[in-house]
Amino acid sequence: MAGFVNYISESFGELKNNVTWPTWAEAQRLTIVVAVFSILFALAIWGVDTVFSGVIEAYFDWIK
Repeated sequence: MAGFVNYISESFGELKNNVTWPTWAEAQRLTIVVAVFSILFALAIWGVDTVFSGVIEAYFDWIK
């Protein structure tokens, strides 16, 4: 149990003293960038899925 407490204590110290945290403005900007690219990627996946679904449907209609 002492090892676990020591691990948590050292992890907290590492996060507090050795990690460079972004400024609030930079965190907001990066969050917006991630959200925009996530939406764009989701739209691209949706488009490819729609095209493939149409192709597969046309193929099965053709072989009927």
